[in-house]
Amino acid sequence: MKRPILRTSCSAVSMLLLVWSFVFLESFAQSNSKQPIRLGIIGLDTSHVVAFTKVFNDPSNPEHVPGVRVVAAFKAGSPDIDSSRNRIEGFTRELRDKWHVEIVEDIPSLCGKVDGILLESVDGRPHLEQVKPVLAVKKPVFIDKPLAASYKDAVEIARLAKEAGVPWFSSSSLRFWEETQRLKNAPEAGDIVGCLAYGPFPTEPHHPDLMWYGIHVVEMLYTLMGPGCESVTRVHTEGSDVVVGKWEDGRLGIMRGARQGKEDYGITLFGQKAVLRSESREEGYRPLLVAIVKFFQTRVSPVKPEETLEMFAFMEAADISKARGGAPVLLSEVAK
Repeated sequence: MKRPILRTSCSAVSMLLLVWSFVFLESFAQSNSKQPIRLGIIGLDTSHVVAFTKVFNDPSNPEHVPGVRVVAAFKAGSPDIDSSRNRIEGFTRELRDKWHVEIVEDIPSLCGKVDGILLESVDGRPHLEQVKPVLAVKKPVFIDKPLAASYKDAVEIARLAKEAGVPWFSSSSLRFWEETQRLKNAPEAGDIVGCLAYGPFPTEPHHPDLMWYGIHVVEMLYTLMGPGCESVTRVHTEGSDVVVGKWEDGRLGIMRGARQGKEDYGITLFGQKAVLRSESREEGYRPLLVAIVKFFQTRVSPVKPEETLEMFAFMEAADISKARGGAPVLLSEVAK
């Protein structure tokens, strides 16, 4: 009587093993069939389009960030900006020929081929019109700096995105620079009572001065100080500019932009317990790209729209202060 029972038990065990094997193999196949998020690029006139694609698309790259892949792009640029007009064709060829990125005819066609958008046009002026068809089809979008070329356009982009329920963010890579993050999270500093951030400061006539390149320094300043600036005062000379922001709680945040002398980025952080300084380390794109991938995976912005808009009010107020010979300007004057 025991033999049949033993055979039955063996058959049951064999069946269970077969089921477990099938479940395991199916699960393994599903995990390996997971495809990266497909990204499309708008604007091929900045070195970012090649630099970002290399990191996203090449697993052999030491800086590789998995999870997304650039698959298509729309060629756009600005004929009245040399650094845009003179670089479009070269970047387009490299994306198409080396990285096999499909070049499409228009933004709606691009949106139909991808899951998310990198709006990379180096010129902030066309960003509002370029992002409208993206928001219309509810694709999440990263908008490279500058978000816009005016506070008014920045506000409209934020309004349209909120109305459409589309996640977005905009940022300089300097916000995610390892030194910016190290100082922001340094317990030895104690509470932050002030900050000096500095960097190169070339300008471009179609943009308010700080929005073209000074935005890198403003990003570092706001990462450490947070929002809450109420007024700015700007001192301008041929070789440099200093903008002092007064925060609502009395703290002072200072940005210095240089057009003469050695070009470098840096931070001096004033804390309740210590004064800390950034170290000279190579600033790269990878920390920003990690944040971009996480954004497309979670659809949660790492930078609140309200902070980005305040930064634009800060930069526009600095231009008004310059025009008034260095007089203080309330951010509420810009944001009225």
